[in-house]
Amino acid sequence: MSLRVIGAGFGRTGTLSLKVALEKLGFGPCHHMKEVMQNQKQTEWFYQASKGEKVNWQEVFEKYQSAVDWPAVAYYQELADEFPEAKIILGIRNVDAWYQSVRETIYTVTPNFPKWIRLVLPRANKAMDMIDRTVWIGEFSGRFEDKEFAVDVFNKHIELVKKDIPAERLLIHSAKDGWQPLCNFLGVPVPDEPYPWVNESIDFKRNLRIIKAMKWIPAILVIVLLLFKLK
Repeated sequence: MSLRVIGAGFGRTGTLSLKVALEKLGFGPCHHMKEVMQNQKQTEWFYQASKGEKVNWQEVFEKYQSAVDWPAVAYYQELADEFPEAKIILGIRNVDAWYQSVRETIYTVTPNFPKWIRLVLPRANKAMDMIDRTVWIGEFSGRFEDKEFAVDVFNKHIELVKKDIPAERLLIHSAKDGWQPLCNFLGVPVPDEPYPWVNESIDFKRNLRIIKAMKWIPAILVIVLLLFKLK
């Protein structure tokens, strides 16, 4: 199997909806950050890549026909060269809505992830390090909280993709554009169903509450142990 579609849009530009859409159109499985977090080999490969080490992209994407979202988007140009027959889809979104969405969801994960889990689970620690280096340091130079700077990075990325990728190989797509331009670009029939709309914000906020609560587990265990000793 080889990549046929490469997503070049930043996370939170409708990447999960695009993943679902591509899989419905026969371009699955589609690689996404979810796969990286769930698969040990994927975590290791992108951890190595985040440190500047060379990885075998053919091996990384051996089981996938498409890829969207971070961390893959950070290497879109390498992937475009490695898979010259693949088409490129640049996901876009209103920049203010994008910034707010990122700030309220994926940006909250790493700083709130419990340190004790990172200590006892090496893969979790590697995943958090990989995300930091790939996204918050690699893309935003550690300045994502500076909205003006982050928005400028977002806009420059769009222009860079348009400059790097030949027009005939590139589709600039927003989730609100729906099926038609996507299907025309990929040369497949339009499904007889609405374009998928996957909103992760509610799940992210619920999971963030769980992550924050898990910070207190070591303290609770210490208190319980002390209480038993007192008895």
